[in-house]
Amino acid sequence: MKSYSIEEINQAVAGEIVGTTTNEINSAEQLELATVNQISFIGHKKYEKLWATAKASAAIVNHDISIEPGDNRFFIKVKNAEIAMAKLLKLFAPAPPLFDELIHPTAVVHPSASIGEGTRIGANSYIGPKTTIGKNAIIYPNVTILDDCTIGDGTTIWPGAVVRERCHVGKYCILHPNSTIGADGFGFVPCPETGLMKVPQIGNVVLGNNVEIGANSSVDRGKFSSTILGDGCKIDNLVQIGHNSILGKFCIMAGHSGLAGSVTLGNGVIIGGSASIKDHTTIGDAAIIGAGSGVTGDVEAGKTMLGYPAVEARSALKQWAFLKNAVK
Repeated sequence: MKSYSIEEINQAVAGEIVGTTTNEINSAEQLELATVNQISFIGHKKYEKLWATAKASAAIVNHDISIEPGDNRFFIKVKNAEIAMAKLLKLFAPAPPLFDELIHPTAVVHPSASIGEGTRIGANSYIGPKTTIGKNAIIYPNVTILDDCTIGDGTTIWPGAVVRERCHVGKYCILHPNSTIGADGFGFVPCPETGLMKVPQIGNVVLGNNVEIGANSSVDRGKFSSTILGDGCKIDNLVQIGHNSILGKFCIMAGHSGLAGSVTLGNGVIIGGSASIKDHTTIGDAAIIGAGSGVTGDVEAGKTMLGYPAVEARSALKQWAFLKNAVK
């Protein structure tokens, strides 16, 4: 286990050191569980009271903290403790799983596929015809990438993930275990002969750069053209993104949320856990959809929506307050 000096830790976060300690710092932990050889963080003033009983020798804190570190302890003051802690965790992160060779002997790589320099492909993975994988990508065991796909430089695809035919994944993306990119969109029409006729889904999925797709999440291919996720989108586990939806840059979708078909999200939209968005709905830039909400119509940029059906947050809170008082 590697230990770091105060100065080495501060190099990672570029803060201001207050205090000192003789204890070695060899890992990071949340404040309530940290030991004397660990560093924690205080991201909000309401947690300052926990420092007095905490055992950690160090903490990353915001500049406006109102307490002192105390004897044989130190703070590193930064503008944003949450961002600084994210940088610090990279310092303590364990090494990723190892590859004994660049391409495992049991991996199946079609002769027409192009594999970039430094890319690793794990056991029992399949790379289909005319697929291109960029440089320094990591394809873990049991991954399937079908025909005519592109995978960008530095992208990581974890075991069990599937990228179906003609889909495109940008640079430095992360596809977590059992995520599916390019499954058929959910398209059926009533048919007298068969009951329901499947509508062919002839489009694809295009992921921008630095996109992350959580475990067991699905991004469906477009019916006609592309389902598109812009640069920097972060999708949690167990999320459904319907066919022909278009997400702008840096959108966030929390677990169990879902978009029906042809939903458009602007830049920086946040969708809370278990929220659902009706088909052909447009949600403007930086709008927030609260957890468990159901959106049935377009949402203006910057609005916060709550409830089922979702209404503007202030209206929802007034309704809930009225109902609470009415049942007393």
